[in-house]
Amino acid sequence: MELNFTGTDLCAINGTRSAPEARYNIVVIGAGPSGIAAAIEGAASGASVLLVDENPVSGALMGNDTPLYFGGRMTAATQNSDRMLEAIFISMPDLEKAMDAGVELLLGTTAWGVYRNGPGVQSLPEQVVGLADSERSWMVGFDRIVLATGARDLAIAFPGWNQPGVMGAAGLQMLLSRYGAFSGRRIVVLGSHDLALDTALLALEHGLEVAALVEVRDAPQGDAALVEKIMSAGIAIHCGQSIKSSKGGLDGIEAITLTDGTDIACDTVCVAIGLVPSIELVDAMHGPRALNPARGGYIPVGEPNVAAVGTCAGLPDTGFDHVAYRMDWVRAALRVNAHDTIICQCEEVTIADLIGIQPPNYLPRPPALQARSLGTLLDDGPANPDQIKRLTRSGMGVCQGRRCRDQVAMMLAIESGTPFGTIPLASHRAPVRPLPLKILAEWDEPSSMDAAWDVWFGIPTQWVPVEDIGTEYQDEHREMLYTGMYK
Repeated sequence: MELNFTGTDLCAINGTRSAPEARYNIVVIGAGPSGIAAAIEGAASGASVLLVDENPVSGALMGNDTPLYFGGRMTAATQNSDRMLEAIFISMPDLEKAMDAGVELLLGTTAWGVYRNGPGVQSLPEQVVGLADSERSWMVGFDRIVLATGARDLAIAFPGWNQPGVMGAAGLQMLLSRYGAFSGRRIVVLGSHDLALDTALLALEHGLEVAALVEVRDAPQGDAALVEKIMSAGIAIHCGQSIKSSKGGLDGIEAITLTDGTDIACDTVCVAIGLVPSIELVDAMHGPRALNPARGGYIPVGEPNVAAVGTCAGLPDTGFDHVAYRMDWVRAALRVNAHDTIICQCEEVTIADLIGIQPPNYLPRPPALQARSLGTLLDDGPANPDQIKRLTRSGMGVCQGRRCRDQVAMMLAIESGTPFGTIPLASHRAPVRPLPLKILAEWDEPSSMDAAWDVWFGIPTQWVPVEDIGTEYQDEHREMLYTGMYK
């Protein structure tokens, strides 16, 4: 039998993506001070500019500690989207300057991925950024993209850190300064470098009680003038200490106990050990990055048509080794944390699960898995963070690793006896923000794809080559399959 062959694969990915809904010379992701300045500068040069910011963030995302570590300390005001939007414009007057300069502004809009054609894929009409709001998802084309995504909190596990009231410094600053929606009253701040000192002083300005600062090193680490302000305010800095245990109730954390036995009553523990440049979009587009301990960790480097500004490009370089400082905190935590301390809150992975390379308790653990450990994996070669993520599910929950990704990398470095950075961070993939499937599923596709779905999702006994679908040869293929003539 002679079968038809046109040489055209109707199911090939090339040409299946529709043109982007709009395009701009410059797309700026993040409407903080650096992003606004970049957008205004671009508009002043005559370029068409789109400025995107995910704030006001929905209460649901805040509950998942995305994009910042909010720790369940938001008031009900965060559920009122109109009130949140008003708070943004009140706290960020430069947004109006950007609009007056001709910048198109989209608030409450997430940039969840950046896509460009590469050597193996030529399906896109041009380079695009994926955007989504509460209703839909769409693509926008661009010539250049500016990442002003800021920095996020570094989380550190301690006994009881998975209860409400444990949050990050950036999350606290957002709730206090932008939204006016913080529900705590008495806080303990972890850390004594500039971030922790500034956080404690900000809390005082907003009428909160700062019970203490806790520092694992033997002396305060921040600017001497800031330390003096803290001491003058009568706030104790407990040096050489970490959290040994914590007490919680219906509303979350109620008290902590330090390693020297000191008890401190509080309703919030603010982790102010460090900020991490938010480079998820860079990771998702497979862009290059480099480890810079003085700039806060991994930062983007040398990506064509991609610029990073603000703390996304790295923290200000003051000569302080942020990585060494964070490693000291993780080592101190490992000395006091029990094996059943949760390390990944989303998937409830414990420290023992991580080091033992075991799946969460809700999955089976046959003897072959129980014989596995980080040691057995290291016998086969360097640890692969993505492999460990898949085996343990750490970092695979709704927060997408924001609470555990960095400390998992540090724990693996400590356990394997290698410097931080030898084992890379687990990778990010788009979407870099949790999005409902109903939003992502509404992409437009060319009508030519309609005839191909029975090939992509059909069963073998119904398979027909795409070039013969809808032709006189279709039934002949199926007859040959039914009679067993195909091998």
